Amino acid sequence: MIDTLFHVVLVLAMPPLLLGVIGKTKAAFAGRVGAPFLQPYYDLGRLFRKGVVISDTTTWLFKAGPVVTLAATLFAALLVPLGKHAAPVSFEGDMILFAYLFALGRFFTTVAALDTGSSFEGMGAAREVTFSCLAEPTLFFALITLTRLSGTMSLTPMLQHVTLPVWVGTGASLLLMLVGLFVVLLAENSRIPFDDPNTHLELTMIHEVMVLDHSGPYFGCILYGAALKLYLLGALFTNIAVPFTGGNTFLDWVIFALSMVLLAVAIGVVESVMARLRLIRVPQLLVAAMILTAFSLVLVVR
Repeated sequence: MIDTLFHVVLVLAMPPLLLGVIGKTKAAFAGRVGAPFLQPYYDLGRLFRKGVVISDTTTWLFKAGPVVTLAATLFAALLVPLGKHAAPVSFEGDMILFAYLFALGRFFTTVAALDTGSSFEGMGAAREVTFSCLAEPTLFFALITLTRLSGTMSLTPMLQHVTLPVWVGTGASLLLMLVGLFVVLLAENSRIPFDDPNTHLELTMIHEVMVLDHSGPYFGCILYGAALKLYLLGALFTNIAVPFTGGNTFLDWVIFALSMVLLAVAIGVVESVMARLRLIRVPQLLVAAMILTAFSLVLVVR
């Protein structure tokens, strides 16, 4: 019960902090002080206090998009173990549900964008689903590789099976998988070099263009859902990258939290030293990530 409580508290409270750490890291590279670490929390609080402006051309899908996406992401958060602690919900095959909950959220986000009738938002929706078609196979290749290693299709025993002895025996395969998952982490969360969450250039936006018509609490749900998605994919990444434990429950929670903060710093470093890719280069990088995770599977089953 205590582990479940800590799980819920971290899932609800920590995701916006990662955005603050990323922003601070990028500001440090640019020689600026930057916004405070808690700025994402202030932004969410301001959005949830604002009113809503809704176009007359939209239907219920426009309102349902942010709510369904956030609800699907919150349910996915119950399936992912945080560190070496079991997830609150775990059953055989839950990895498939985990992937398709993200797909459900993406579907409602793109439908809400198309519901506005804007060709601009339709362009962003087309880009989003096109790139997701290349990112999802990478995630499934990684999950299949973990299934092969652990002998289970449940996320909790699958990820907890990755220990130091497993790294010693299959380190090459796990390293290829981590590279592919990091690329997917950046692509799925619209981070540089795939997209810039701070840009408003019409011809380069992907995710941001789909949510231009949302405002107030609906936009707050979108931003919080995006932070939560980053947190969950980051948890999946750190569960593989950090295979050791602290020896007791409290230290395990501390190690996981610090690992997530370090991952946010790494994302900030990547965004500071790289430029955004041209759109025609994005599919090439995603295909390369898929090939890496496919080779990871080949090394395991050979």
